[in-house]
Amino acid sequence: MSNLYFFSQVLHRKYKGNYFVSFLGKWSETDVSGMSAPIGGLAYYISPPRSFFEIQTDPFHALFYYAFVMCSCAFFSRLWIDISGQSAKDIMKQLMDQDLMIEGWREQSMVYQLSRYINTAAAFGGICIGALCIFADFMGAIGSGTGILLAVTIIYQYFEQISKEK
Repeated sequence: MSNLYFFSQVLHRKYKGNYFVSFLGKWSETDVSGMSAPIGGLAYYISPPRSFFEIQTDPFHALFYYAFVMCSCAFFSRLWIDISGQSAKDIMKQLMDQDLMIEGWREQSMVYQLSRYINTAAAFGGICIGALCIFADFMGAIGSGTGILLAVTIIYQYFEQISKEK
């Protein structure tokens, strides 16, 4: 999202009248410090609503933002399961290495059953994380909801590492 903001802002300053640039984002200068805010295009719709009044005046923007964040978090959670070695096939391989099987189930049917639960849990977890980020953005947290979530996750990983070393 940051890359889209950056490129659409640069292109808007250089080529204001272009249709493709307007589709990516229209920007307006908000104050004398040179800060810009998206007022149209894709950059506007994937930016969080700034206030409750903005949600009332443009509910489509809020709904699009909420759906975009939750769907992208669910997609990336599902993708992370495949990349990190926690997919159904990987779990099945771990079970086979430990000589664990469910009686009466073949390997392919176990992979199918595991994928039903693992994929659903990953997508639901991603939706929950997206909802948490949206809530933090709407409550006006310092930074963004995603930034706070990343900071807490990193601090917690350090805490776990220190507690393991003791």
